[in-house]
Amino acid sequence: MTQAATQLMPEQVKQLLDAGEAYLVDVREDNEHAEAYIAGAEPMPLSRFDPAAVQPPAGKQLIFHCRSGVRCGMATEALRATGYEGPIARMSGGLLAWLDAGLPIVYARN
Repeated sequence: MTQAATQLMPEQVKQLLDAGEAYLVDVREDNEHAEAYIAGAEPMPLSRFDPAAVQPPAGKQLIFHCRSGVRCGMATEALRATGYEGPIARMSGGLLAWLDAGLPIVYARN
């Protein structure tokens, strides 16, 4: 039986990022990431999601995030379907919850 993904609040994700302990994967689409993103997040759009490309560095917690928390669940399922057994976390509420928490975001410069 595969383990379920851990749910992390945005503040917990921020603490892990600040400590250098997070491998944050943004599964939103390219146009969404281009508008605004969390610094340090690696873009990996769900429409082109390749589970083989998910390779968390040693000592870093794999965390998926999307806009509201739905697509990161799909990414988790796709990764688990390949037999991946490592720990996976999902950011609860996605980027919307991150913004609601008043956490920093990088906006595109036009």
